[in-house]
Amino acid sequence: MKERLSRLGEGMYDALAFAATRTAGAAAGLGRQALRARVGIIALSLAAIGGYALYQRPPMQSVARGEAAVRINQLTGGVAEVREGAVLVIPGLHELRRFPLRDQVYRAQGGDVFQTVEGLSIGVDITVRYALEPASLASFARNLPDDIGGQVVEPAAQGVMYKTLARYTVREIFSTKRQEIRDSMEGELRAALARDGIKLQSVLIGKVELPEEYRAGMDRLLAEELASEKMLYTLQLKEKQVKESDLDAEADKVRREKAAEAAGQEQIIAAKAQAEAMKHILPFKQKQIEQRGLEAEADKISRIKAAEANAQARQIEAQGEAESRRKLADAEAYRQEKLGRIASEQLERDGALIQKNPLLIQKAMADKLSDKVSVIIAPPPAAGGFIGSALLGQTAASNEGE
Repeated sequence: MKERLSRLGEGMYDALAFAATRTAGAAAGLGRQALRARVGIIALSLAAIGGYALYQRPPMQSVARGEAAVRINQLTGGVAEVREGAVLVIPGLHELRRFPLRDQVYRAQGGDVFQTVEGLSIGVDITVRYALEPASLASFARNLPDDIGGQVVEPAAQGVMYKTLARYTVREIFSTKRQEIRDSMEGELRAALARDGIKLQSVLIGKVELPEEYRAGMDRLLAEELASEKMLYTLQLKEKQVKESDLDAEADKVRREKAAEAAGQEQIIAAKAQAEAMKHILPFKQKQIEQRGLEAEADKISRIKAAEANAQARQIEAQGEAESRRKLADAEAYRQEKLGRIASEQLERDGALIQKNPLLIQKAMADKLSDKVSVIIAPPPAAGGFIGSALLGQTAASNEGE
């Protein structure tokens, strides 16, 4: 970049010198009008060259969000840090370098082969997350390359990884000391990157690719260890179950004893309460008995009184009934006497009337039999006998003759 700027400056200087020389020669040999035409052409050429230079290297440049830029003065060597926004960059004088402030990631995939302390080759996925330190960016910007991940982080990470993994066995890397290895790598790599103004965020160890034979043997060993651990846990579980059964039995025994004691206490309290209650119940029962006796005596007296009242009422009723019957009998006798007198008087009157009018007997008989028989009124017999003898005379005569 510096070479391009220097070449561009030299070209512009040569063009200006050539233009000045030609202009002086032309001024000596030509007239004023031709000189003006040549000066105009040279001015247009210089303007075109300047416009092209501004197009290629605009003086106003921008810094995007999440980035930081460092403007380096090519003449004085001064460095100015610029954050998000616009910045003035003069071509040929300033150099602007942009750096990302967000976290960057470097990954060592399983294809990278590492050697263990046994001399076995394994593949380990390791992820390194890092970022540039904004506070020290201005001091380290001049020495940092454009490809920070490939030229700074990757060599440092590879050196730390190879050196660290070579101190451990495959089993330690695979299972037992993974956290220790990660912490060791992180400590060494943080110090190595800090010398270049790079802040280490974290180191993550992922999948470990083992040789097939070693993996098969480790799987069998892990299976045996898991079986032995399972047996150990099973025995511990059985022992805990036995202890739990003993504790449950002891707890049940204590619970029963407590329940029996509580039941006994309840019975004692109930007996005491019952005895205390009997102190009040017995007088109450005695009072109830006395009250019932008094009630029975009162009921007896009331019944006697009621019986006496009923007897007196019955006597009064009997006397009243006898008096009533006597009066009724007297009234009936008086009525019969009166009726007899009336009947005898009526008979006397009827007899006297019949003696005067004998036909009244027939009329009365006809009135009696008018609704049942047909009555034939005939003259009375001459002898003064029964009126019916005239109708039955012939039959009566025949009967007498027999």
